[in-house]
Amino acid sequence: MDARTLLDQLFPAGHDVRFDGAFFHGSGRSGTTDIAVIGTVDAAPIGVELALALAGAVLDTVRRHPGRPILLAVDTAGQRLSHRDELLGINGYMAHLAKCLTLARNRGHKVLGLVYSKAVSGGFLASSLLADACHALPGAEVMVMNLPAMARVTKIPLEKLQDLSRSSPVFAPGVANYVAMGAVESVWQGNLAEALAAALAGMPQHDRRRELGEARGGRRLARPVAARVRSDALA
Repeated sequence: MDARTLLDQLFPAGHDVRFDGAFFHGSGRSGTTDIAVIGTVDAAPIGVELALALAGAVLDTVRRHPGRPILLAVDTAGQRLSHRDELLGINGYMAHLAKCLTLARNRGHKVLGLVYSKAVSGGFLASSLLADACHALPGAEVMVMNLPAMARVTKIPLEKLQDLSRSSPVFAPGVANYVAMGAVESVWQGNLAEALAAALAGMPQHDRRRELGEARGGRRLARPVAARVRSDALA
């Protein structure tokens, strides 16, 4: 789904979202709640300029609209892989975006992520995946690292990883696998305006991805291992 169609369906009463190249921002209303809308289009790779634009929109919301919920609808092919961006310190710009989202949460803003098209690698990790809750549309594509790249980094044979991906969501791309791991809260079907309203009403009070991953069978050890680490640290 393209961004303009998405926004029209999320906010049937209208919105004031403006597009500037690959970046968009503005606001819409869900019921009686005004929502800050921030996102990207066309599977844009997130380089230093786009990371700054996203972070700036978050800070502007914190400054001008205290407590307003933030919807992050980021369509991205990941962080931009260019020599220029690496020399400029793209990692620092991505970290800045992550810190701005943390600041917003600390100031009382609920942050809702929505994967409506493509969410890949660092562009996803530093944006929608950092939301209080991340949701997706059925046709969305979610991937942090493809298996050939994972094989190069881990030195595990590709055939072994392909075999593991058949039984473990941790090794496999796709929305269903990220739902099973708890990284994606739910897949929105039907009326998107109603789905948005329900998601805002049911925003979690804490990070429950470990609990969801365990309950859904996609990430069984994250919660008990984290609980054991905390217990041992307090012992």
